[in-house]
Amino acid sequence: MASGVFAILDDIAALMDDVALTAKLATRKTAGILGDDLAVNAEKATGFLSSREIPVLWAITKGSFLNKLIIVPVAMLLQAFFPAIITFILILGGFYLAYEGVEKIVEYLFYRSKPIPVAAAEVMQDAPAQEAAKVKSAILTDFILSVEIVIIALGTVLTESLTIQILTVSVVALLATVGVYGIVALIVRMDDAGYKLIKRSRGEGFSAMIGRLLVKSLPVIIKVLAFVGTIALLLVSGGIFVHNIEYLHHIFPELNPMVKEFLMGLFAGLIVVGVVMLVKKVISVFKK
Repeated sequence: MASGVFAILDDIAALMDDVALTAKLATRKTAGILGDDLAVNAEKATGFLSSREIPVLWAITKGSFLNKLIIVPVAMLLQAFFPAIITFILILGGFYLAYEGVEKIVEYLFYRSKPIPVAAAEVMQDAPAQEAAKVKSAILTDFILSVEIVIIALGTVLTESLTIQILTVSVVALLATVGVYGIVALIVRMDDAGYKLIKRSRGEGFSAMIGRLLVKSLPVIIKVLAFVGTIALLLVSGGIFVHNIEYLHHIFPELNPMVKEFLMGLFAGLIVVGVVMLVKKVISVFKK
């Protein structure tokens, strides 16, 4: 009896060792996309009132966990019975990410305007709707990035047993969510930590200096993340096209891979933004 229990424990330990090794390899393979995921989601999780930052981030994190719960089993089933559709789903997601990236660029270049003063009551009324819209957008973007992470992780363990595949992909998905949103939480609370340091040190000494640095650094970091997040959207989308469309994989071989992926994402985004704007214009004409 005792020997049987120890044998089971030994098998579990061996399985965990195998999963640790495969998860390490899969995490290394997904490191690039995880970095992009961090930049994109950090940018999307900022810009809220200080009192709403953590609740909003928690809502996005819960949405991310739900995304993984949906994606992992579906990816395993599709890989087993209909692997071709995974590429199609990735490409569709690539077009959405490219659209988001180019839309941000177009808004920055052509639609920036000074904010129009509005009544406080109107701001309070619109804030929940705007917050919900941003959370929804962040969760949708997370879904697409999560699909990419899960597919890449799955691709590293296709030769392993089904048990190791499931455990490895699940571990990578969990680490992706906890790691990314844990770092995002630290970023968005930088200013609060800075103010507390200043208050505790009464505005003097090394602690106060660190506090002021944290407070002053946050707006800069947010701007950098907004820029990096936009570039990341285009790089991820371009990478999806280059790695999953044979023709694009071999076109312009002399170009630097990162430049090539960025240009592919930018071109695809311009097409989608153009189509969306045209559709909106046609709809507005018919409404008149």
